Amino acid sequence: MNSLQWHKVAASSSELFSDHNSIKEILVAKKRICVIKHNDDLYAIAAVCPHAGGSLAEGYTDALGNVVCPLHHYRFQLSSGRNISGEGYHLKTYMIESRADGIYIGL
Repeated sequence: MNSLQWHKVAASSSELFSDHNSIKEILVAKKRICVIKHNDDLYAIAAVCPHAGGSLAEGYTDALGNVVCPLHHYRFQLSSGRNISGEGYHLKTYMIESRADGIYIGL
């Protein structure tokens, strides 16, 4: 059984996000990952849409908490990666934790 390796990505969420940006693309262990803040919760997802390779950092999060790809407006649940606009794709999600000493992503 593989255990997660946790990577510290920031000292705090304010280090990752400005007041106007809720999606931040980062590189963690050579993987492009988007960290998303929605309703004060943090999510970590693959940075590239599985449909056509669109940069999800250039997309947005809708009011229901789905990330929306900027290319074809496919929508994915932040918590599960499930494609909810009906096309059948799945987006990779990662464990993310806010700890006393910073923000960590598990790979």
